Amino acid sequence: MTDLIAKSAIDQRLASIITPAIEGLGFELVRVRLMGGRTRTLQIMADRPEGGIEVDDCAKISTAVSAVLDVEDPLDDPYVLEVSSPGIDRPLTRLKDFDAWEGYEARIETTELIDGQRRFKGVLRGTEVQDVLIEIESQGEVVTIGLNFDWLSDAKLVLTDELISEMLRQKKASGAIDESQFDEIETDEDDEDPTADPTADPTADPTADPTASKEE
Repeated sequence: MTDLIAKSAIDQRLASIITPAIEGLGFELVRVRLMGGRTRTLQIMADRPEGGIEVDDCAKISTAVSAVLDVEDPLDDPYVLEVSSPGIDRPLTRLKDFDAWEGYEARIETTELIDGQRRFKGVLRGTEVQDVLIEIESQGEVVTIGLNFDWLSDAKLVLTDELISEMLRQKKASGAIDESQFDEIETDEDDEDPTADPTADPTADPTADPTASKEE
């Protein structure tokens, strides 16, 4: 279990409890966070191994996780359970995520300073053993650097037009979007008489004298 999936000790404990239930349904745990507040929120992100989780899938996971947590009872105080997909600008929490999203922009933060910086933004170039490769601009030049996966404290995709297009393509490929359900919009502008008076009453008698007045 990496720190990117579960950072704090309680997050890691929760992850160890809920992971078997999530994987038993055929999904993977992407991230778990217990958020503070007047009423704490347990946020769970999950996905299919091949990507493309839907709302109904989140509901199934929520039901299964709730049952496990009721039995294990790891939290003393009340909490709200939220199960969601990773979203478009998803967090990158597993080494394989950096291969899956190679070619897309990402923001990465490290636990320690590397060449005087902790934050890096650039294009993912896959992985090499335990290193995450990212193409960045440094001193006016484009270079690819390797960041050891264990050094990372946070990583997520950057929302771009290319990323949105890819997510839509994946949804279409998975059948989540059925284009046949959308009718083509048709207009009958070509059938309209360009000489027609737009203020004319369509129910009026075309042979009637327009100057005639109604009888009192």
